[in-house]
Amino acid sequence: MSDSSTQGIKTVLHPVSDLEAAKAVYTALLGMPPQTDSSYYVGYEAAGQQIGLVPGGAAQGMSSPVAYWHVPDIAAKLAEVTAAGATVKEAAHDVGGGRLVATVTDPDGNVLGLLQDR
Repeated sequence: MSDSSTQGIKTVLHPVSDLEAAKAVYTALLGMPPQTDSSYYVGYEAAGQQIGLVPGGAAQGMSSPVAYWHVPDIAAKLAEVTAAGATVKEAAHDVGGGRLVATVTDPDGNVLGLLQDR
């Protein structure tokens, strides 16, 4: 195995159909307003975790929340997990600010997210 260890799960994205309703629930749950509040993404930081709400996530193929493993080298980790049997669902791409994300599925179809901050 390469030295492409993970830095743990730090980000969980939740697909939502009604952003305002979801924002009210997550604001109450976390006891704080979102740090990022836009029409395409609402993000909270709670206890070192990033909790994101993705409106229209279902239309983007998100059928449930996706946990993102933070990695220092997303290309190396993608190569490692696909060699071990994972299937790329969404290739690595920049979502802004130099943040790269990708998703893979394990042999049972569970979606795993990978995230690299540059």
